[in-house]
Amino acid sequence: MTGNLGETGLRRRRRAADPMEAFDALPQPLRGWLCEAALPWSPASARRIWGKARADGLSEDEVIERLARAEAKTLERDRRLMRC
Repeated sequence: MTGNLGETGLRRRRRAADPMEAFDALPQPLRGWLCEAALPWSPASARRIWGKARADGLSEDEVIERLARAEAKTLERDRRLMRC
């Protein structure tokens, strides 16, 4: 059963922590982006990208753009896997 993941060739991972608690701890702009994301991001991976980008001095809008690019790259990889 795929649940809410749909048809994808991407690997699934089990989570050790409570994903809702981790989601609630994220900054509001990041939570908003995750609600609209095409992929089921884990709060940990989104927080990792957010933290690194903010440490690099990027604004919140620039971080959101970086997340969108990362998601687009993953979606393209999934498209290639599904064609095979």
